[in-house]
Amino acid sequence: MTNAMNRCNPLVFFYGSFINLDVLGEVGISPEPGAIETGSLTGFDIVADPLASLVPSDDSVVWGILVRVGHTKLDELYGQPWVGSYLPEAVLVRRRGGAFVPAMTYISPVSGKPAAAGDYIGRIVDGAKQAGFPAWYIARLEQLREG
Repeated sequence: MTNAMNRCNPLVFFYGSFINLDVLGEVGISPEPGAIETGSLTGFDIVADPLASLVPSDDSVVWGILVRVGHTKLDELYGQPWVGSYLPEAVLVRRRGGAFVPAMTYISPVSGKPAAAGDYIGRIVDGAKQAGFPAWYIARLEQLREG
């Protein structure tokens, strides 16, 4: 991908069900092989409210994937009625190798709605396993089933 293309397609940090490549494909995002990186975001924790979102937390870290996605596709993705009110936020993500990279992520205000369905959390856990996230973090995701 050229540098000009990279400027048009921001690096996005996905942390919920969109870490599952099958789910990404269902919404029309199919990154090329090798175009996905894993990374972590400190200062946040993941919640299911009922969809995954981030909340500030001084002693937590969230794992996710980094993917380049065009603005039009992001507008389409986060404009879906089932997605809710996710808004873009600039974040600094640590790549698995240790380097930090600026990225965009989408965060929804916590609503206090009922916990997410188990199959939704299962898609997140499956994606975390596909991406090779640490075992302790996969166990953390499993806890989201309990609310």
